[in-house]
Amino acid sequence: MELDFNSFNESYNLYQAEYETLLDKTLKHLALNFDPFVSVTLVDNDYIQAINRDYRHLDQPTDVISFAFLDDNKDRDTILHSGSMVILGEIYISIDKAKSQAENYGHSLDRELKFLFVHGLLHLLGYDHMTEAEEKIMFALQDKILPKGNL
Repeated sequence: MELDFNSFNESYNLYQAEYETLLDKTLKHLALNFDPFVSVTLVDNDYIQAINRDYRHLDQPTDVISFAFLDDNKDRDTILHSGSMVILGEIYISIDKAKSQAENYGHSLDRELKFLFVHGLLHLLGYDHMTEAEEKIMFALQDKILPKGNL
């Protein structure tokens, strides 16, 4: 397992170990058998807004953006059980958005940063929330991997 971690603010570097633990927990929970490589970068609102504008054509900051390298791969399920090294993709998390959302939701910044990582990771693994049925599945997984009362 390899997590390529970067942060615009060194005080958040402690999240590398936290995210590695959550990556391992997620793979175990989903019974996936492969050696993942994930890149995660903690950024500010300006940076994530530029990504959102350039790739999603939405000129506004967002909380998390994931670029799943297996999105169009018809063999994704086989690959995720291959035991081989798999480059899953990139996750960008806005620290600014995480701070405001944590305040709005009445929980800690720590919980929000962990939640956004798990959310982005599930996107890399092929989960989505475009329909009500997809949302129900994805959000239930998030709650099992990162229980609300745990933080």
